[in-house]
Amino acid sequence: MIQEVRKFNFNKDEDGRWYIVLPEWTGNKADLEMVEGADTMLEYVGGGADEVILQLSEQPFYESSILKLIHDYSGQTGGGGIYLLKEYKGKQINQELWLCEVTEYVFGTLPPVIYFKKEEKMA
Repeated sequence: MIQEVRKFNFNKDEDGRWYIVLPEWTGNKADLEMVEGADTMLEYVGGGADEVILQLSEQPFYESSILKLIHDYSGQTGGGGIYLLKEYKGKQINQELWLCEVTEYVFGTLPPVIYFKKEEKMA
């Protein structure tokens, strides 16, 4: 369970597909692809960048946004769940996105709420 805030990198490849960077992952690279709305969220949060660094936690932290679990698919094929990004930086988004079983790997569970914040790159 992630109690502290941890940073995760997400990169877009030359085909425009988003992946979380998890060097310790022993499964297929395809398992790390962000799909079903998660890619759209990264495009929005990243503002067109090819790399996004997100701070993630199960606990709220300063200026974090909220992903709320609305459908739990853990234990089923593909696992994970559907999360809702209701708003981002004060703007209504109301976007649903699927986060697969890799979410359970990262957090050790399927959190009912994931708090996140984009880390701004230093110039």
